[in-house]
Amino acid sequence: MAFERAERLKALPPYLFIEIDRRKKAAIAAGKDVINLGVGDPDRPTPGFIVDAMAAAIRKPQHHRYPYDDGAPEFKREAATWFARRFGVEVDPAAEVLSVIGTKEALGHLPLACVNPGDVALVPQPGYPVYNSATIFAGGMPFVMPLAESRGWLPDLDAIPRDVLDRAAVMFINYPNNPTGAICDLAFMEKCVRLAERHDFVVVSDAAYSEMWFDSPPPSILQVAGARERCVELHSLSKTFNMTGWRLGFAVGNREIVAALAKVKGNVDSGQFAAIQEAGAAAMSRIDGAEVREIRETYRRRRDALLPSLQRAGFGVRAPAATFYVFAKCPAGMDSMGCATRLLEEANVVAIPGVGFGAAGEGYVRFALCAEQGRIEEAGKRIEKMTW
Repeated sequence: MAFERAERLKALPPYLFIEIDRRKKAAIAAGKDVINLGVGDPDRPTPGFIVDAMAAAIRKPQHHRYPYDDGAPEFKREAATWFARRFGVEVDPAAEVLSVIGTKEALGHLPLACVNPGDVALVPQPGYPVYNSATIFAGGMPFVMPLAESRGWLPDLDAIPRDVLDRAAVMFINYPNNPTGAICDLAFMEKCVRLAERHDFVVVSDAAYSEMWFDSPPPSILQVAGARERCVELHSLSKTFNMTGWRLGFAVGNREIVAALAKVKGNVDSGQFAAIQEAGAAAMSRIDGAEVREIRETYRRRRDALLPSLQRAGFGVRAPAATFYVFAKCPAGMDSMGCATRLLEEANVVAIPGVGFGAAGEGYVRFALCAEQGRIEEAGKRIEKMTW
């Protein structure tokens, strides 16, 4: 048969990293010393106490069966306990917390729970591509909220047309932000909630990097008065504990939205392996501990090692307030794909072109601080030798 992809796949924007990925593989195959600062995947192992908890949990026969659909009670209780301690917000672990198979899975399924065909989703750009693709899969229409460095990488909410707001079913926000590393304050989150109240839409706060901060911990949207009437926030263990491969996170917020997401998940997956959730509960119980503080400090040292070299090389860059990304403005005259290509070809350094995060990311490249400090310092030296 002549297979033809579904129209929803055809509607996705083109994948712009194929050529960069091909060149990277070719350079590695040719024996070149490639420093990969492209992928946002922690290079350090998961802390040992979590691995030990998993080793014990995996031997328990009760975990060899289907897990609870909405998450292991122990994991949800630990998540709720931490949430109250961190943000001062008490939530019901049974009804307002849902275990998810990583926040990417939750983001992919949430529009199916709250977006009808033809509804608008307000999507930040540059931003995580899943906001856009998940909206398309649900039959919704993404409306881009451009983020600009001149505005601190915040969207101009006042610039969104009234008719768009009236058709909106959901708004995605992401702070700390991927790819820019920006944070927002509670006043911005309150403005989002008040706008959602006026136009009757849901706000999804992607807080996957909430614990990857450098100077002061960022807020939660659920700290805003009235937010629990229409908001849900997503948290992840992936970056906080170097657990990207474990695929574990949680949704917290409005119980009706949480229940709707649970219903979608109940029809497409069977939840995360209960042993992983038991290990995740052990992780959450020590989220304020030395292990997480050291992970943050590691990224701070790496950030501070890379920034001076980029500045000397002609990139426009400021120290990010959070995440493990550096979003740097390309040297004068360079577009993002051209800049990323030259970084790979001339310095054997992989970075992600900003346009891959949407048109509003044009003119920037993203460096992920997911390599040992010595390798990052070497990448900086190579970049400084380039002539732009």
